[in-house]
Amino acid sequence: MTKITPSPVGAPAYRPGINPQAWRLILQAGLLAGTCDIVAAFVNYSLKTGKSPWPILNYIASGVVGKEAAYEDVIPMRVLGMALHFLIATIFAAIFYAAWPTIKKLTSNWVLAGLGYGIVVWCAMNLVVVPLSNTPAGKHTTSGVIINMLILMFCIGLPVAGIIARRR
Repeated sequence: MTKITPSPVGAPAYRPGINPQAWRLILQAGLLAGTCDIVAAFVNYSLKTGKSPWPILNYIASGVVGKEAAYEDVIPMRVLGMALHFLIATIFAAIFYAAWPTIKKLTSNWVLAGLGYGIVVWCAMNLVVVPLSNTPAGKHTTSGVIINMLILMFCIGLPVAGIIARRR
């Protein structure tokens, strides 16, 4: 158990862990990336199907609550889906933040790092997270993989790298 040292009056107590600036960068990157990604997913789905994109959020929620529950109580499940989406984006931002010192040894070019990180995120989501969740299995077409990978490269990788690599 970590002991917090008392501080003089008016001074904040020292708390071990990530500093406030790091939290701000991670949250900014997660919010920006999550917003870019969900907008791109909505546009892609609407263009592909001609339907409303809101069921995407039910699909995301199904990863935790299962398919049947995710489509029963529509509005609360969409709120859960949106919350999970932003949580996942923020987790990927935190991972990039932690990995940036190592990534920087490979390339100091944040654009290249961000595009590569988008590919890593696609692999993690499609090869690990989704298969381990309750989300219904989907078909992977070549065009779908390319489009979804590009979305993650430009909507997750670049925003996360742009915020974290340029300010850390």
